[in-house]
Amino acid sequence: MPGKALRTLFNRPLIGIAIECGLNCPEIDTIVVSTEDKEIAQIARQYGATILSLRPVELAGATTPKWRVFRHVVQEWEAAAENQKVELLVDLDVGVPLREPRDISECIRTLHETDAEVVVTAFRPSRNPYFNMVEKAGGAGYRIVKEPVHPLHNRQQAPVVFGLSPAVYVIRRDVLDRYDHWSQARMEIIEIPISRAWDIDEELDLKIVELLAEKGI
Repeated sequence: MPGKALRTLFNRPLIGIAIECGLNCPEIDTIVVSTEDKEIAQIARQYGATILSLRPVELAGATTPKWRVFRHVVQEWEAAAENQKVELLVDLDVGVPLREPRDISECIRTLHETDAEVVVTAFRPSRNPYFNMVEKAGGAGYRIVKEPVHPLHNRQQAPVVFGLSPAVYVIRRDVLDRYDHWSQARMEIIEIPISRAWDIDEELDLKIVELLAEKGI
């Protein structure tokens, strides 16, 4: 969805909604927005975020790994803040506008109380890889993604799985240097309702989020 950060939900840009959510979380000290877009940077400042500098072109591609952006933001902030060091990086994706400050707080609390290196919001999906998700199996057509020991006749029999939501990712600072991807770290999840986890990737998602917000679901 081109220009997603500037798309509006009830006359508020998604980037502004994300910033406000972070500012309302008592555990967060600083909101930093990383962008190569001057308009996004201007609006982010209006909502109270810090813009250190525009993101380098080589980190602004559609397929640029977010992990590289995380490293750049942290290194840039620490350089600007002189002797201060980042403790945790909290990623709030602009595409999940119905997340709440309490979701962020719960993720941070869990990181502090466990040996997790990354804590991520997650929801219970309607599809299950043990029951009704398939993948191409060479030349033999399609097979169930996670083949159970015995065939399952209903979804209730399948192991519980979770879908990760980019609503909140909390990452320990040192993890950014030790790994090249969040999946390599010790991870815990915080389950949130799918209504707060809904990720806007296309126009239909935006319509669904508008409906969820209107109904207070």
